[in-house]
Amino acid sequence: MKVIEHLQRAKAPLISFEIIPPRRGGELRALLALVDDLVKYRPPFIDITSHPAEVVYEETPQGLQRRMVRKRPGTLGLCALIQNKYGVDAVPHVLCHSFTREETEDFLIELRYLGIDNVLALRGDDHTPRKAVSEGRTTNTFAIDLIRQIRDMNEGRYLGSGESADPSSFCIGAAAYPEKHLDAPNLETCLRRTIEKVQAGAEYLVTQMFFDNRHYFRFVDSCREAGIEVPIIPGIKILTSKAHLKSLPRTFQCEIPRALCEEVEAAKAEHVVDIGVEWARKQSEELLEKGVPSLHYYVMQSSKAISALLQKLPL
Repeated sequence: MKVIEHLQRAKAPLISFEIIPPRRGGELRALLALVDDLVKYRPPFIDITSHPAEVVYEETPQGLQRRMVRKRPGTLGLCALIQNKYGVDAVPHVLCHSFTREETEDFLIELRYLGIDNVLALRGDDHTPRKAVSEGRTTNTFAIDLIRQIRDMNEGRYLGSGESADPSSFCIGAAAYPEKHLDAPNLETCLRRTIEKVQAGAEYLVTQMFFDNRHYFRFVDSCREAGIEVPIIPGIKILTSKAHLKSLPRTFQCEIPRALCEEVEAAKAEHVVDIGVEWARKQSEELLEKGVPSLHYYVMQSSKAISALLQKLPL
């Protein structure tokens, strides 16, 4: 079932999760245990992140050699596993960067054959080296370009095909940034880009993580005033370590509120998870009281913190 259909049919707010594939050659058993824990909370869909190739350097007899390696492959296989083993709709992330339009179309065709109805269209990290593009291949630069490619497939227009083809039927999700995208000069520009993505075919939005609900509420108000009517799902991350005080704002352009920052800094390391869970509980309860359609939790690799949180929520 499509994400938008889950949202339309829901009689109460939904919850969903986002997980990350294991590292190349990593243990699958731990990930399956994670999914086993998550499905207890009956999520209608689970997002699976996608990762481009990264540059690695290796010592060889010929000297230091540079090569591109995908450190976290497996998105397609995990989607098939989650959807068929657990009966939960999988939402694979589809990226612009490090993937050609031709590779993207092949990936989408495979998803379609697996019966996967949903995708989240993302630009991807713009600050990592990219692999060379072979002659005759093309690329998507921004998320809106990727959304248009998926929309074209939904309308039966495939690359290099002058004839009408059998249309796909993907539900397209896109990212939104309540506190401004890293590369955007201001919030107004971010809002314009969001409008463009919806006009191009995005049917729902999932926000970047935030720790102050005021950012989300202001963003939603701005979207509604601009005529954006699609569901806007808030993305929540539980802060679980002191290192997050630096890494999360740097990586995701999100503000850590002063009260949370001071409490974490003053706490012993083993108490930080409890603080993060309590903060996320208050965030989640306020969002639910305001009538959000769903809560999306960035879980990644461990269910310990999210399980502690969900046991405290009136879901």
